[in-house]
Amino acid sequence: MTLLMNACAFLVKVLTLPLYVADLFGLLSFYKRVFPRFVYNFTLAYNETMKDKKNELFRNLEKFYPPKGSLRILEVGCGTGANFEHYPTGAARITCTDPNPHFQKYLDTTMAKNDHLVYDSFIVASGENLKAVEDNSVDVVVCTLVLCSVQDMSKVLQEAKRVLRPGRALFFIEHVVSDPSTWSYFFQHVVQPFWYYMNDGCDATRTTWKDLEAAGFSDLQLSHIQAPIFFMIKPHIIGYAVK
Repeated sequence: MTLLMNACAFLVKVLTLPLYVADLFGLLSFYKRVFPRFVYNFTLAYNETMKDKKNELFRNLEKFYPPKGSLRILEVGCGTGANFEHYPTGAARITCTDPNPHFQKYLDTTMAKNDHLVYDSFIVASGENLKAVEDNSVDVVVCTLVLCSVQDMSKVLQEAKRVLRPGRALFFIEHVVSDPSTWSYFFQHVVQPFWYYMNDGCDATRTTWKDLEAAGFSDLQLSHIQAPIFFMIKPHIIGYAVK
């Protein structure tokens, strides 16, 4: 099965060679402008499907409230603001970061719908470089469907630890690779070369839980689930990691 998988993946990689060349010469930059619209529509469907799981996860935010003042939340790879509706009313201040400035329009729309929160700023930055955020300055960092597309996951996790106050937490929901014994695993690896370009650098074959385990958090609460969505991103991990 491994030999067949690798052969099929190689064939798909050859077929996507024109996309690779176009990306190399910057000819796919227009996709950065249209991708936020796709994400906005996807988020509406994803939030409805994952509503119970998100509610269950974000109920744990109450464990990380500061003694005084608002809960300071940093959304890394905020996209269109998919998680805002799950945050507590009147008790949270949000700083948003995303490397794609074209999300601003859709982010503003989501902010307007969720006026129970206070929004500090939108920072155009990658998860690997959060230098605009001070050390030990936030109570919660949130990454949902972000770690699949970052360039250096270890660096992102270290940046999350840097900006978190001691005893505070990184919350995550991420799709991950399937079990190697499944056909989903086979097709994830076969389709991946094409998937990468169609989903703005997304990698459906990552073992993200291993990176979280190796990141040096003091406590890791992590569950593996099967999300009721498209098979390529059906396997998920969900939980939080305490600095």
